[in-house]
Amino acid sequence: MTIRLTLLAPAPAAAPRGARVDDDGPLDEAGRRQVRAVAAGVPSARRHLTSPSGRCRQTAAELGLDAEVETDLRELDLGSWHGRTLDELAAGEPEALAEWTTDPASAPHGGESVVRLCRRIGDWLDHLPGNAGRVLAVTPASVARASVVHALGAPPDAFWRIDVPPLTQVRLTGRNHRWNLRFG
Repeated sequence: MTIRLTLLAPAPAAAPRGARVDDDGPLDEAGRRQVRAVAAGVPSARRHLTSPSGRCRQTAAELGLDAEVETDLRELDLGSWHGRTLDELAAGEPEALAEWTTDPASAPHGGESVVRLCRRIGDWLDHLPGNAGRVLAVTPASVARASVVHALGAPPDAFWRIDVPPLTQVRLTGRNHRWNLRFG
């Protein structure tokens, strides 16, 4: 049986706080309106999942989903960089930031590397039961990006070349540990 997986990036966080590397602020009314505006285009599914992220859980709730929290779909662990802005990192740790964005095996923040994230998400994808059918998961953009890397068998440095804006749907189909990226 083919698994039809839709990964939905959460709505943007409330008030602009700068370009934070792991922005998990709460949804404001504008974010909730954006979720409601895309709700009709979100495909139905037999199983609904969400990352533990507050934004992901709030997005799922706003869609009216009774989504199960799946810890494997958690955000990339940014260690000591949690909550910092890109401007702060560029000013205070420019070499470390450059290393992180060019070497997918590095984790200068002491958290999880992109390689490790891609492996974690690839393992999760490959262990979905073959009879899962249609699955909708609200996940951080980093999880959607890692999923695309795995589905395409792309090198981990491709992670940085995949943009997943808020409320974007990434659709994958899978069977026997073979995944395809599906457009349209």
